Amino acid sequence: MPSDRLRLPALLLAVLAIVVGLTSAATAKVEATFNVLAFYSGNTQDAAHNDWVKEANERFPQFGAQNGFTYTATNDWSRLNNLQASQYQVVMFLDNTVWVQSQRAGFQRYMENGGAFFGWHVTNYNDANQGWPWFNNTLLGTGRFVSNTWFPSPVTLRAENRSHPSLVNTGATFRSATSEWYSWQYDLRQNPNIQVLASIDPSSFPVGNQQGNIWTSGYYPIIWTNKNFKMIYANFGHNAMNYQTNTRTSSTFDSPAQNQFVMDALKWLGGGGGTVPPVEQPAPNSWYTVANKANGKCVDARAAATTNGTVVQQYSCNSTTAQHFQFQPTSDGFTRVNNRNDATKVIDVAGVATTDNAGLQLWTYSNGGNQQWQAVSEGGGYFHFVVRHTSKCLTVPGGSTADQTQLVQSTCNGSAAQSFKLTAA
Repeated sequence: MPSDRLRLPALLLAVLAIVVGLTSAATAKVEATFNVLAFYSGNTQDAAHNDWVKEANERFPQFGAQNGFTYTATNDWSRLNNLQASQYQVVMFLDNTVWVQSQRAGFQRYMENGGAFFGWHVTNYNDANQGWPWFNNTLLGTGRFVSNTWFPSPVTLRAENRSHPSLVNTGATFRSATSEWYSWQYDLRQNPNIQVLASIDPSSFPVGNQQGNIWTSGYYPIIWTNKNFKMIYANFGHNAMNYQTNTRTSSTFDSPAQNQFVMDALKWLGGGGGTVPPVEQPAPNSWYTVANKANGKCVDARAAATTNGTVVQQYSCNSTTAQHFQFQPTSDGFTRVNNRNDATKVIDVAGVATTDNAGLQLWTYSNGGNQQWQAVSEGGGYFHFVVRHTSKCLTVPGGSTADQTQLVQSTCNGSAAQSFKLTAA
């Protein structure tokens, strides 16, 4: 019989072999299916931008090995002159944009011939004395830089369209890493070519803590795409810094959810994403009851009326058709919400109002932004509903429990008063 002294080392070796095997499996390379080429300058005036480049060039080769892409970084912007999508399926700009006309022409040609682009933070910075109209206005849609927050801080991001492949794994809201945030000349919601993918959730306000650079309210898109090109811009990529010692005090890769978004975005851009899991959405030809999470009461057309101006209220669930609604897609992830008693009538923000607590009514559908709602899945059959023209949420005002309380639009806040469960009627 072997002694216990011999048994123990053998056991340790076996355990060690298992750990090594698991570690090797966890870090195993995934076969690359697309190539990423990242352009950078690395010598901008802001040390935080330079530090971000250093961090990106350290981390992206690791991400690529784990997620099926190669990563090449270069500060030779002349490579844009004759770049082909067959060489590099995705181009990233880390800390600058293109200044030389031949390189601008090459990048535009690359994008118009099947190339894909991921832009970071200062890539889109421009003021009245600089800028590239095709890039800043046509591709990114923003016009000039207007303002920024300071000091850098994390925010909660609200997914505007969870059906987009880049957002299928983030959740309805997710926490960003620390960054400095920008605002722009143009309202991206008014550009038919732009689809906002994520914006600052109102729960994040105030953003920033230096007087003059604090945002206390408003709509601020952070991630978006252009429907005419394969591209994504994300407004993060600015680490917090101790400028006296020139040391990093945060990382752009601190947020697992943000990292997941970046990987899913690159896979979509590079064509290496495979099958995208479906995002929970109402079936467009089904009818549903819509019950509030906080009080269990149903969305209801008052007195089962069908005339224009009929109040949309909450009422004890009673299985009548006045409480049956259908979610038919319009465009860009939005739906019209039809009432079963007259499917030409939809849930409408009265008077196209933009203020909190504006009442909801039934009205004949006319393609208005105040008549289109995005069903944002919260999991488990629960949704919150975001109206297109204001990005506000369908809400039970004041968390009321009373029958016949008119429902309203209000700034989205993640509360149960804005959460509703759909049940097939």
